[in-house]
Amino acid sequence: MIKLLIPLSLFFLISCGSNENNKKADSTEMQTEQTENYVDTMTLRLTDFNREVVCNGRLRAAVKSMLVPRHNDIITSIHVCEGQWVEKGTLLAVTDETNYLREVERTERDLEKTRVDLADKLLQLGYEVDADLNPRSDIPSDILRRAEVTSGYYAAQYQLQTARRNLSDCRLTAPASGRIADLEARLHQRAEKFCNIIDDTSFGVEFHVLEAELPAVSTGHRVRITPFTDDSLTVSGSIVSVNPTVNDKGVIKVTARIPGHRNLVDGMNVRVVVERKVPRMFVVPKDAVVERDGYNVIFLYDHGHARWTYVDIVASNITGHAITGCARKETTLHEGDIVITSGNLNLADDTPVRIKK
Repeated sequence: MIKLLIPLSLFFLISCGSNENNKKADSTEMQTEQTENYVDTMTLRLTDFNREVVCNGRLRAAVKSMLVPRHNDIITSIHVCEGQWVEKGTLLAVTDETNYLREVERTERDLEKTRVDLADKLLQLGYEVDADLNPRSDIPSDILRRAEVTSGYYAAQYQLQTARRNLSDCRLTAPASGRIADLEARLHQRAEKFCNIIDDTSFGVEFHVLEAELPAVSTGHRVRITPFTDDSLTVSGSIVSVNPTVNDKGVIKVTARIPGHRNLVDGMNVRVVVERKVPRMFVVPKDAVVERDGYNVIFLYDHGHARWTYVDIVASNITGHAITGCARKETTLHEGDIVITSGNLNLADDTPVRIKK
């Protein structure tokens, strides 16, 4: 019985020791897996970099006309509504014509009376008129002109033209094609202003840049605008003017032109991105650059290890940086260098890494 118990005891001791060794091995494997650093990489190539200057701007309609009734009379009819597109010459509204119709009728009668007086003057001077009292074509121009003035015919013509123009001014028409905006007039009321007409087929974009950003901004440079109310909408255009004056706030006014869009309106606030191509630059994603000891750093992949490399950021845009070697640290970059672009936040120099498959 005693002989049987001894082998059993040895078996349990051996078994327990084996389990502990297995646990230690498993733990070591887990620690190894946890300490392995998996990274993404890219190969450095010289390429064009889109340098970007980001500003806040405001849309201005390319053409904006304010319409004011020529007569401060009651509006008798309105033929448009806000937001409606109208063509040049479209009738928009009519003000009370009563007094102006009477004035036209009166001046027409006066003109007929002076035509008779003119014919009498010419007959007295020995010149003939036709059956309708019209002067003959062979009357010298200076004689005819003097007779028109002394008979009152010339003045009556001018008064009739003025009366007809005043009557025509009762009809408010569109001076240009565009969209009706800010319609302030009301039917059967007087109005100092009728409306604005906005041509929203294109927009000016006004924005300001700092003095330091001026080298990156010039006429012809491409711009992208995005309304703050709709990040999904982007419209492209180009810079048309740069004001050659710095204002008291140290900024410079810039104007760009973009095509119209149904979701863009006059006065809308937008984000403006000015683009300028910088040739032959090393470009990396923003996540590839980290800060260490006050310097910008990237990690280069070198035979399974991360090599700490100082860099200078030359320019940036929304997605990436254009970089060079660090001048203060005298580092250099070369085409073909393999840059670690992710998993780099906790890396140190010479850290073992594996590239994700």
